[in-house]
Amino acid sequence: MKKVVVLLFLVLGIINVSYAQEQQIEVTGIVTDANKEPLIGANIVVKNMPGFGVMTDMEGHYKIKVPEFSTLIYSYIGFKNEEIQVKGRKLINVVMKENETTSLDEVTITGTGVQKKITVTGAVTTVDVAQLRTPSASITNALAGNIPGIMARQTSGQPGENISEFWIRGISTFGAGSGALVLVDGFERSMNELNVEDIESFSVLKDASATAIYGSRGANGVVLITTKRGREGKTRVNAKIETSYSARTKTPKFVDGVRYVQMVNEAFTTRSKPAPYSDGDIELFANGLDPELFPNVDWMDLILKKGAPIYRATVDLSGGGTTARYFVSASYVDEGGMYKTDEGLKDYDTNANYRRWNYRMNVDLNLTKTTLLKVGIGGSLDKQNQPGGTPEQIWASVLSYNPIATPVKYKDGKWAAQGSNNQVSPWLLVTQMGYTENWNNKIQTNINLEQDLKFVTPGLKFYGRFGYDTNTHNSKAHLKWPDMWKAQNKRNSFGELGFTKVENEHLMSIHPISTGERKEYLEAELHYNRTFGDHLVGGVLKYTQEKIVNTSENFEKNAIQAIDRRHQGLAGRFTYGWKYRYFVDFNFGYNGSENFAKGYQFGFFPAYSVAWNIAEEPIIKKNLTWMNMFKLRYSFGKVGNDFLATRFPYLSTYKTEDKYGYHYGDIGTANSSGVFYPGLTYSKFASRNITWEVSEKHDLGLDFSLFNDKLNGTIDYFHEQREGIYMQRSYLPFSIGLLEYQPFANVGSVKSEGFDGNIAYNHKLGEVDFTFRANMTYSKNEIKEYDEVYSRYGYTRQKGFRVGQLRGLIAEGLFRDYEEIRNSPTQTFGDVAPGDIKYKDVNGDGLITDADVVPIGATDKPNLIYGFGLSAMWKGFDFNLHFQGAGKSTFSIEGAVAYPFSQGYWGNIMTDVDGNYWSLGKNENPNAKYPRLSFGGNANNYRTSTYWMRDGSYLRLKNLEVGYTLPTKWINRIHLNKIRVYFMGTNLLTFSKFDLWDPEMGSTTGEKYPLSRTFTLGLTLNL
Repeated sequence: MKKVVVLLFLVLGIINVSYAQEQQIEVTGIVTDANKEPLIGANIVVKNMPGFGVMTDMEGHYKIKVPEFSTLIYSYIGFKNEEIQVKGRKLINVVMKENETTSLDEVTITGTGVQKKITVTGAVTTVDVAQLRTPSASITNALAGNIPGIMARQTSGQPGENISEFWIRGISTFGAGSGALVLVDGFERSMNELNVEDIESFSVLKDASATAIYGSRGANGVVLITTKRGREGKTRVNAKIETSYSARTKTPKFVDGVRYVQMVNEAFTTRSKPAPYSDGDIELFANGLDPELFPNVDWMDLILKKGAPIYRATVDLSGGGTTARYFVSASYVDEGGMYKTDEGLKDYDTNANYRRWNYRMNVDLNLTKTTLLKVGIGGSLDKQNQPGGTPEQIWASVLSYNPIATPVKYKDGKWAAQGSNNQVSPWLLVTQMGYTENWNNKIQTNINLEQDLKFVTPGLKFYGRFGYDTNTHNSKAHLKWPDMWKAQNKRNSFGELGFTKVENEHLMSIHPISTGERKEYLEAELHYNRTFGDHLVGGVLKYTQEKIVNTSENFEKNAIQAIDRRHQGLAGRFTYGWKYRYFVDFNFGYNGSENFAKGYQFGFFPAYSVAWNIAEEPIIKKNLTWMNMFKLRYSFGKVGNDFLATRFPYLSTYKTEDKYGYHYGDIGTANSSGVFYPGLTYSKFASRNITWEVSEKHDLGLDFSLFNDKLNGTIDYFHEQREGIYMQRSYLPFSIGLLEYQPFANVGSVKSEGFDGNIAYNHKLGEVDFTFRANMTYSKNEIKEYDEVYSRYGYTRQKGFRVGQLRGLIAEGLFRDYEEIRNSPTQTFGDVAPGDIKYKDVNGDGLITDADVVPIGATDKPNLIYGFGLSAMWKGFDFNLHFQGAGKSTFSIEGAVAYPFSQGYWGNIMTDVDGNYWSLGKNENPNAKYPRLSFGGNANNYRTSTYWMRDGSYLRLKNLEVGYTLPTKWINRIHLNKIRVYFMGTNLLTFSKFDLWDPEMGSTTGEKYPLSRTFTLGLTLNL
């Protein structure tokens, strides 16, 4: 070891002596931009001499001692590097030019590394991270309408759960796995915990040729995210602070207690029953003289605040030299809940809050001139606080606890409740049921080794990656509830109330849960890229393996959960291009899964793609100089999916049940029936031939850039056929002996097709830079094969219709009178009267039954997602406007809110109902929005049908942002490089035919924490 140290010092000494012996001169100068503004912190280094460099000061000046015949490299973020030979000069002033990336220079991150966009033959979308604006903790909420090919929707606004679900090019299977693969720095990780300021690049791989390198994991598309890394130069510090106010976009509105009682009376009288409330009772509800027996409570106003705050802060540091570079960041987000709290509770918080801390450190080390080591550590710690009542319980109560049910509390201190179990007031669920805390801790570590093998042959490189992640989840529910009472209907002769206890007190108890997992990844790649004259040749060979270990506390009930999940794969890619004009790619994945039996564990998935850049044809380059790029693409390939609803479907499991038991022994004794033994039967029947779901994908695309890159865009048509979808065989004959458990098999098939694309136009008008952009994704699927019983009525089958197709009766308005009822087909769902829903007899048998249920509308998940917007920059001001919309979506409303009085007194009445329902003598419109009122249920009217079907399409002003960057000469005086202040509004306006609650949630009942409209003030700093 001593010899190594001595040798190291000798080498360093020789270098220093040789450097000192060469004649040196002092070079000074100033570095400016094209406007003669000084560039503060520009980096000046001596070429091929790591560690020798300086930076410009506050005036752009620099001073450096260098060998007189050396070369200086000037660099600054956003500007082209300048290389200048000193040649003995002592004064060198440099004017740096901003980067002007053309379509020929743009690069795209793909599954095999960085490629020039012009050479990409697959369907790949590169996302401008700056467009992913969102004040929430989850970046997924910014995907819809920003990225062509991604279809997304946000179904809840609760802090910590306000995460959008998304699909790449829609849903192409009714099996278990329809979500995309998300890779962060090359490893499978969630993007929901990422800090958006840490992201360097964001790409979406959509077709088979782009995803084949991931084999079975890429069947539903791939999202590639790389985090920021350090660059040579002085330490750069970036900070961002935001404070937001979050309000609800849309929540149901309800009638007050007086109107509720009046409608109750009508619901009774329309059924020829006496009204339960007198005029005197109604007066008591109105004047509030007896709020214990005649309450009138606005429960939504009682438990919900007008809005809640959100705070975000992030800071990062980056820099380094030629040998080592670093990027370090930390961020914090605090989302407040919209629930009100009991001010008497001081020991704990019952609001729905969410806090998250992120951290990241990426270090790059040049071990040698050809060896680069990258080390990354990142993670997040989040804490979610919730009331003791679950979100489902709270919002079911908010929408169903009517204003006259009970007061919040009786005068003697008793807590009021309409009933036991779930019929508890929203106030009790939010404030008096305790609280729940959830913690999630994620630590992600990755090591990358890049070895240039040019000493073997030019263009050959080796990449090795190892990732180790740990995810732990801890939950602790502190649950309690008080005694709950319901007052009797009348007071006694002394004016006192009688009470019935509906729930006994439960003292606070603690219910802890702990789960977790550990992930290990290993990848090794060989890359070869060479240019031989006009020929571009490349290849990739990649080996991967991964293991996921469940580290949860208890596996006693399901030992299979303790078995590691493992995958293994070999993939490759071979490319050829000629003169940036013609391109051919071949990709393959050979993958193994532990989820299948021997002989079925491995699958081979090839893909082919070709491209022709017409703009590079000589005749085009000569005559159509405005055409910078016009590239036609086609790809075809197969991908597999092994994510099934069950693990190890090739293994049978067994259970014992009394109904299959028998008696044995002790015949003729007092117990003549003998001893009873339970029988053994299947709990799961083995399906040894289960294998991959296989999808064949076609993609025809066009990439274009015109008029000196002012107009550019992409258009793709895609077609996918998914075969062998894993599903249960529900219609096998009993003669095979499986009376209960039906086996699974690869019998399903779905066809999916559509198009996606984006377009952008950049124009400079005077001193104003404009950018108009738009994108769209449309996808439609059709079930081609499904395990189902034959039916003479084709419309009753799944085959031929969409995955998730809404089904119901066809409504033909409301019955006008009894004459129309007598002359119409008999409806078999209960007694009908004028004002009830009339249905169409689809099969013509004279009866309205379940045989008349047909596909109606579309699906609750949108089949069309689009976005468009405008950006502008003028001097220091910037402006961004973005609209996002969804279409081809329908859903059916139902439940206590949609069906007035369907559950008696359990259910609120929306203001949308008042004045819009059929009413005898008042509104006998057969096309009324709601049928006649019925108290306690009306089976005929509460059927899923076109009557209750609603259009889920919408258009919203997703983002509006106005910012101002202070002039450089101002901020230089306080030693800063950049200060920007901005205002951002999110979900400001929503245009939709459906206005009961936010249509994006896709909720049939509205019983969800509402989505948010936010107003944000922010500040960014750079020094």
